[in-house]
Amino acid sequence: MTSRREPRLADAAEIAAEQGLTPARISGLYTERAENAAGVPFPEIADMRGRARLWDHAQVTEWFAHRTPARLQEHTPPSRDPQELLNAADASRFLGYKNSNQVTTFVRDHPGYFPDPDVVEELGTTENPYRRQLWRVQTLLDWMATRPGRGRRAGAKAVPPLPDVPVDGDPDELLGATQAAALLGYKSVGSFSSSLSQGNLPLLKTPDALAENAGRQNGRRRWTRRHILEQAAQRSKKQNPAVSAHPPTAP
Repeated sequence: MTSRREPRLADAAEIAAEQGLTPARISGLYTERAENAAGVPFPEIADMRGRARLWDHAQVTEWFAHRTPARLQEHTPPSRDPQELLNAADASRFLGYKNSNQVTTFVRDHPGYFPDPDVVEELGTTENPYRRQLWRVQTLLDWMATRPGRGRRAGAKAVPPLPDVPVDGDPDELLGATQAAALLGYKSVGSFSSSLSQGNLPLLKTPDALAENAGRQNGRRRWTRRHILEQAAQRSKKQNPAVSAHPPTAP
């Protein structure tokens, strides 16, 4: 008869030392029932040692694997061609991780958390084959923009999806960032704003107008549908250079 292995237990101080936080912050994550990027709340207490709380070390480590540190929230990636392909190590550094193996760890140990590679190259020899996975810079930017931050309270509302914006509307109608992001095919306003700030949308660098008499929206940038669709056509052509067909443009 085999004996069941007891889980390793760790207190707030030990967990804090491993994760670069304070014991008070670890206790706060538990008290707040903070959720990680996968929507999983901080693990329940496994035991007590006097007045000290103890958690299952493996469960806590797994929880933190899906949590974005504050340092990464503030990280601004370097400006690069959105269609440039990066391997796992370069992608890790581009995203701000100190560990160059972080993306490899995500893909290997946490399926579904990180986007699939855009290109997989079969390399090596028949006797010793290996695969090189590559991600486009834009794929990484999109993931950064939609990746949850330091954890959110249970019950927090999810970010609403972008609206459906018709391409055949008034070409001179002024549209905001949310509508522009939708027409350009981004997954979120954040990824659109990130790409714009890096100079990847040159036709929209200068807005056509600033919102007026719009309450809290005053001063927000606006672009005509015509210019947004011109940028969409240019972006599509760059992503698919072999395809001559362009998306619909305003008349």
